[in-house]
Amino acid sequence: MLPSLSDILERTRIVSLPLNTKFRGVTTREAAIIEGPEAWTEFSPFLEYEPEEASQWLAAALEYGFDPLLERVCHGSVAVNATVPAVRPEEVPGVLARFDGCRTIKVKVAERGQTLADDLARLEAVVATAPGAAIRIDANAGWQLEEAETALREIAKLGIQLEYAEQPVPTVPELAELRQRIRDLGTPIAADESVRKATDPLEVARAGAADHVIVKVQPLGGIRNALQVVQDAGLTATVSSALDTSVGIVMGAQLAARLPEPRFAAGLGTVSLFAADVVIEPRRPKNGEVSLEPALPRESLLREHRASAEREAWWHERIRACHEILVARAG
Repeated sequence: MLPSLSDILERTRIVSLPLNTKFRGVTTREAAIIEGPEAWTEFSPFLEYEPEEASQWLAAALEYGFDPLLERVCHGSVAVNATVPAVRPEEVPGVLARFDGCRTIKVKVAERGQTLADDLARLEAVVATAPGAAIRIDANAGWQLEEAETALREIAKLGIQLEYAEQPVPTVPELAELRQRIRDLGTPIAADESVRKATDPLEVARAGAADHVIVKVQPLGGIRNALQVVQDAGLTATVSSALDTSVGIVMGAQLAARLPEPRFAAGLGTVSLFAADVVIEPRRPKNGEVSLEPALPRESLLREHRASAEREAWWHERIRACHEILVARAG
């Protein structure tokens, strides 16, 4: 049963957190941090998402914070990857220094306004900084089909064997075509946006368009739904964050701990990209892992990073619109 809108809003704190490095074009991250009766939880769809899409994120927040039947693991940890945004090559060592002990590195490529030469230089800097690390790339659907094939072949010429290429092209048919074109490279294709933003997250698996799927708790509507997607897809999976605070990172780690073997290093090290957080000890990687222990926001940090009254009102209206959709969906 859904909690009431008034109950949710009474428990909600809106924060605006600075980032160390521009990511997805932003230098601050806004989020709704909610003190649920079962656990602290997070609602943080990106600002451009309309209510229909963002409502899935609210469903995930309500599941984690309010559902007494959801098991929450409080001990242990999961392996995570480092994330290198679309920075200049000389900035790579400084970025990687924030990811303690991570031996898998995800490198952002296909950034708007940059070139393939920029991507290749960044990858070479990663290899030079962290020799022997496993490397995966994420294009966020930024390439067209021909560009993607060219880029992956150029990366192979550098002698870099990618763990996988994440969402190199926008559509499922293009993913399927690219996968066929580059079979000789042995580069697995991973689907992210084609899973989390799709009305049918299993289409990519049925179309034979990917070797691997990326799953995220909030966009897929919660831990249970994300687990079901992985099971039904029948593919290996990586759990990733959506630039969450430490509260959302723990939600993702709970999902990662439930995945079947073989487990891939989760994309849950992104708190290292934050200059501030809502907990005293931000859930950054330690020895390449993040803890499953509950993330408990500190009142002083919630006050320090409280968003403006205008932004609070905007988020409250957003929660109201998403709640209406969930109520209608529940029938």
